[in-house]
Amino acid sequence: MAHAETHHAQGQHAQGQQHPIGIYLWIWLLLFVLSTFSYLVDYFHLHGMLRWSLILLFMILKAGLIVAVFMHMAWERLALIYAILVPPVLILVFVALMTLESDYTFLTREEFFGMGR
Repeated sequence: MAHAETHHAQGQHAQGQQHPIGIYLWIWLLLFVLSTFSYLVDYFHLHGMLRWSLILLFMILKAGLIVAVFMHMAWERLALIYAILVPPVLILVFVALMTLESDYTFLTREEFFGMGR
């Protein structure tokens, strides 16, 4: 009896993981549109911070869609999502802090030791 209940529960779990093909088609369409926008950034010869901001924005949006839908993160438990997404975000924060610190260190050395003159 326990084996039949386990098999039935597994069948329900597998059935709960089925997603309509329409979701995937919409995501493919969105990825195509975002990729087109990424291409248009170069086509219109945008430069400076606007160029890099748009490229990074489109890249993050595409990566988010891929992780959420194709890697099924949108349907996972919140604890698993946090366990996978929080460490890379923290690494990016630490890299940003190290970058700011390196600029400060470089400017301090230049000021007091005359390096770079």
